[in-house]
This record gives sequence, C-alpha cells and structure tokens, in this order.
Amino acid sequence: MSVIDALDRRILSLFTAEPGVGVLGASRRLGVARGTVQARIDRLEERGVIASWAPRVEPAALGYPVTAFITLEIRQGRGHSPVAEHLAAIPEVLEAHTTTGAGDLIVRVVARDNADLQRVIDRLVDGTHVTRANTAISLAERIRFRTDALVAQG
Repeated sequence: MSVIDALDRRILSLFTAEPGVGVLGASRRLGVARGTVQARIDRLEERGVIASWAPRVEPAALGYPVTAFITLEIRQGRGHSPVAEHLAAIPEVLEAHTTTGAGDLIVRVVARDNADLQRVIDRLVDGTHVTRANTAISLAERIRFRTDALVAQG
C-alpha cells in the first residue's frame, strides 16, 4: 500500500518547488479546497512524512565552504549515545549516522578552510569517544539532498 496518494504527491511536489506558496496559494494552484490542503498537510505531518518546514541553510553562505565526510571508529564498550552527545556539541557536525563496515559512524562536517577542517577533526577525535577518523573532502556536490524523486515515485 502506498504511503501517499496522488493529491499528497502534488501537494508535496508543490511545496518542495515553492516552499512559500502557502496553503491558500497551494489550494488555488492545485484546484482543491483550502481545507483539503490543510487537512492533508496536517496528516502528512502527523505521520512524519513532512519532517520540517524550516528553511534550508547553506553552510557556504555562512562562511563554511568546505564539506567533508568522516568515517569514525569509536571506543568500544560505551555504546553510541555518548559519542552522539560528543558530536552534537560540535557545531560543524551537520549529521552523523551509525554504519556497517570498517567504521562505526559516518559524519558530515563543514569547515571554513582546510586548516579549520583539521581543528574540527581534532575535536572529533578526542580519545575518549572517537579513536580514529578517515576523512574524505567533498570537491563538488553533484546531487543535492533530495526527496522529490521519492515523492514522485509514491
């Protein structure tokens, strides 16, 4: 069974393309009642399909043009929660995921330049939580984070 129907897809696609369209604007553009659009949005939020209405902030525009993906090996026996708390205290850490394979976590970080990236890595590898880091610097973003293809697929 599909999680979303055709109208949900149209609503999500419109708000993805034009986040400021508003409920009234969306109802006019989609040719459905304002209450229908609002009810659908409420239901999509309740079910967790819509996770946020927050603006997308560009780190480079804030002075953080360097993006890196860092695979971390963590100190064993303490679990992931203390490591997650440690990483959450570092503002340059944008996201972290537990992974399978050689490392335990993969972290996306930003930095002002390569020297600043070294400072961020030094904060990550503190000896208490993280024992080793393997870094890959992003040279160019080829596909932005997206969900519109999933929405279109239904």
